[in-house]
Amino acid sequence: MKKEYKTDASMGQTQGVDSKGKGKEGQSTALTLKAKDKEVSGSLMGQNQSVGEIITGPSPFDDLPEDCISNIVAFTSPRDACVSSSVSKTFESAVRSDSVWEKFLPLDYTSLAPASRAFSSKRELYFALCDHFLIDDGKKSFWLEKGSGKKCVMLAARALWITWGSSPEYWQWISMPESRFEKVAELLSVWWFEIRGKMNTRLIFLGTRYSAYIVFKTVNKCPGLADLPVEVGVGLVGQEIPKQLIYFDGYMDKDAKKERGEMRDVMKPKKREDGWMEAELGEFFNEEGCNEIELSVIEIKSPYWKCGLIIQGIEFRPTTSR
Repeated sequence: MKKEYKTDASMGQTQGVDSKGKGKEGQSTALTLKAKDKEVSGSLMGQNQSVGEIITGPSPFDDLPEDCISNIVAFTSPRDACVSSSVSKTFESAVRSDSVWEKFLPLDYTSLAPASRAFSSKRELYFALCDHFLIDDGKKSFWLEKGSGKKCVMLAARALWITWGSSPEYWQWISMPESRFEKVAELLSVWWFEIRGKMNTRLIFLGTRYSAYIVFKTVNKCPGLADLPVEVGVGLVGQEIPKQLIYFDGYMDKDAKKERGEMRDVMKPKKREDGWMEAELGEFFNEEGCNEIELSVIEIKSPYWKCGLIIQGIEFRPTTSR
C-alpha cells in the first residue's frame, strides 16, 4: 500500500491518501522516486524532484527532539509553522506547543486578550486575536494578520476629525449592520471636504512598513466627489508626508473625460471582500523614535457641493509587495 501526502498550505493540514484513494492518518515518510529504471532518493524536504513511484519509509525528522523542533519553528512565521506541521507527527506536535505560539503573539497580548474568555492554548489565543474586535471604547478595531502575526488597526470615523462632522445639515451619523463600528459617517452636503486623524504608533508593529486605506461606500455614485481627484497623505509626525491623489469612484462618462481628462496617476478604489470599498492613502515605515501617525483626506478646490459618501474608517495594515 502506497501513501501520498497532500498539504493544505494555508492551514498546514496533512492527509494521507492510499493508492486506492482512501484517506488515512499521515505518518512520517521519505520519498523514493523511480523513473525510467532509475531511483532518485529524497526526503519530504528534498531537492530532487521527478515523476515516478512514491515509496514509503522512515523520516529523518523522527529523530529530532520535539523541543528542538519547537525552538526552530518559533523563529519562522505563523504561516510557515502551519505548513511545517504537515512534515511529520513529531512536527505537528511540536508546532502546537505554547512556546511556539507565544513567540508569534505581540508582547502586549495579555492586555489585548478578551477577559471574558478562557483559552486552552496560546495557539487558540493567537487565532482568536486574528478576528476583528473593538478597543478604545469602540473607536478602533484591532486584529492580527493571520499569516505574519503583525498588528492591524482600523480607526472608526468617530475617531477622526471631520470638518463640520458635528453639524447635522452636513454630516449624519448612522448605523449599518455591515460596519464594525456602532456608527459611520454619511456625507450629506459640503463644499469644504476635509478629514484628518492621528494614531499612536504603539498600536502597530515597530520596524514594519504599513499602508493606510480609507474604507467607504458611495451613495448614488457620490455626486460632486466621485470622479474628482482628492488629495491624501499619511506618515509619521515630524517627517515630510508625501501626497497623492485618489478617486472615490473613478468612473467618468465620455463627456466628463473630454471635459476634465482622466489623470493616470490618480489611485482608483478597490472592492473589498467585506463589501466595502477602499482607497490607499499611502505607506510609511514605522521606525523607532516616532510616536504618532497623521493622515489627511482633503478636497477644497472644487466649487461643486459634494455628497453621497459613507465613511467607516481608516485602516492600517502591513504593506504587501506589488
